[in-house]
Amino acid sequence: MLLNYDFKNYNFRLILYVLALNVIGVLVINSASNQDAGMVGKQIAGIAVGLVLAIIVSLIPYQKILTFSWGIYAGCILILIAVLIFGKNVNGATRWIVLPGNIQFQPSEFVKQGMILFAAWLLTKYHDSINTLRTLAMAAGLFAVPAFLILEEPNLSTTLVILFVLVCMVFAAGLSYRWIFGTLAVLLPVGGLLIYLARFTDILTKIPFLQGYQVRRVLAWLNPDEYVSTGYQQANSIMAIGSGMLKGKGLNNNTLASVKNGNFLSEEQTDFIFAVIGEELGFIGCVVVIALFAVLVFECLYLAHKAKDLSGRLICCGVAALLAFQAFSNIAVATGIFPNTGLPLPFISYGVSSLVSMYLGLGVLLNIGLQRIKR
Repeated sequence: MLLNYDFKNYNFRLILYVLALNVIGVLVINSASNQDAGMVGKQIAGIAVGLVLAIIVSLIPYQKILTFSWGIYAGCILILIAVLIFGKNVNGATRWIVLPGNIQFQPSEFVKQGMILFAAWLLTKYHDSINTLRTLAMAAGLFAVPAFLILEEPNLSTTLVILFVLVCMVFAAGLSYRWIFGTLAVLLPVGGLLIYLARFTDILTKIPFLQGYQVRRVLAWLNPDEYVSTGYQQANSIMAIGSGMLKGKGLNNNTLASVKNGNFLSEEQTDFIFAVIGEELGFIGCVVVIALFAVLVFECLYLAHKAKDLSGRLICCGVAALLAFQAFSNIAVATGIFPNTGLPLPFISYGVSSLVSMYLGLGVLLNIGLQRIKR
């Protein structure tokens, strides 16, 4: 099969954009962790492993991978059940499995990529009947199982990310605008009413899938003056980004007023890493990071346009939606646009599970690019 590939189609731009984000991530993690060699070393190792896996996966025809779609789906369900039974509980959430050698991995990160592959296969198989109630109900039921298991960890933010990605893939598969406008006609008024009522009542506490701390985060976002203790991290994040001004204070600065040295934030190397970018690299650094994500998502959509079949297009659209929504959500939390959700910034935040899973998705994209057709 290798001899059938035209390696002129190998998308090296995609790899360069990702490596540029990785370099920024390592530099900022090194600064945010006060030059913790162990943390930086794990991140670099994750980049190396991820890159090797991406290259290997890029040489495997994605059509062959999709023949194992039911196995991928079953594997996603099994590891999510395993984490609920055997997982490590940290701060009230069970999201990690500890392997021999004290190696931790987060199953939900790999489920993101697994569900993109499964959804691409499923939506391609039932493409002709995508607008029938039976097909949509079947897809919704299959997608709901992993979403429910992730919600049980609890991990609402990852659940929302996966559901958003799957909805985008259903749309890309040819969902009729009648379904889209009909759904929006119901969801938008209901969502708007909930947000309005949440400002004056305790209606959010009545929603069964919301945990207490999640309710407080939403209320702190809606009424920051009344929930200062809950929303202080976002307020400090916004001040940190603003304090960086145009060029930033520089990497590894040791001023007591910095978010990392003043203990103004927790998890500044993961969830709030954009605050460190804003403070130390300034407006210019923030724009560079956002621009890199923009061109990365554009490359994914370009590959979707060039893909040789529907399943390839759907995979590209799914990865594009994942990158775009997760990057936007992380930055939106750091800047106060969204409530605090706890999502990593792809390819930048510390976390080997997130890093390797994203690289696996990158490998599939590269293979789709290798098989692209001329238009």
